[in-house]
Amino acid sequence: MDEMCKPHPWFAVQVKSRWEKNVAEIARYNGFEQFLPLYQTRRRWSDRVKTHELPLFPGYVFCRIDPAYRLQILTIPGVQQILGVGNMPLPLDDAEIAALQLSARSGLPAEPWPTLKAGQQVLLKEGPLAGLEGQLVEVRKNYRLVLSVTLLNRSIAVEIERDWVTPIKAPTHVGPARFTSPLAGRSPYV
Repeated sequence: MDEMCKPHPWFAVQVKSRWEKNVAEIARYNGFEQFLPLYQTRRRWSDRVKTHELPLFPGYVFCRIDPAYRLQILTIPGVQQILGVGNMPLPLDDAEIAALQLSARSGLPAEPWPTLKAGQQVLLKEGPLAGLEGQLVEVRKNYRLVLSVTLLNRSIAVEIERDWVTPIKAPTHVGPARFTSPLAGRSPYV
């Protein structure tokens, strides 16, 4: 692909609590491609139950940014920083953002999920998320595919049908480390 046509990388923009929607709207207004994945949750009040849209990754908005012009993002009210090392922003993995965007377009229920370290890796062969890889988990007799943003160390879980799934590899079990003493089996009196 021609360097001039190549899109800028995605970055995680850290924002003040509950400022995600405002920052995303201002970034869009200023011409930045942004992505703020949301989910619906029900909250019970004393007299009613109300549905709210909340960010799947609280405190973050994803934006395509030319790092040379990051000051335009940093001056948006509510923005705290662009995640990175020192003054150098670290781009997100394009495949991770693409998976989250596909999940958002699918209309399937999703929710924040703790990042998992071990579990069954699967490939979705069918359904609106066909082609995605992730971890399969079971919650209340429903199956979910866990999608992660590695740099944030955060994940979401998207509800899926069990028959869409094909295992990629068997889950690995990491047991406790074993130490064998060079004196093992020898009498301490020798």
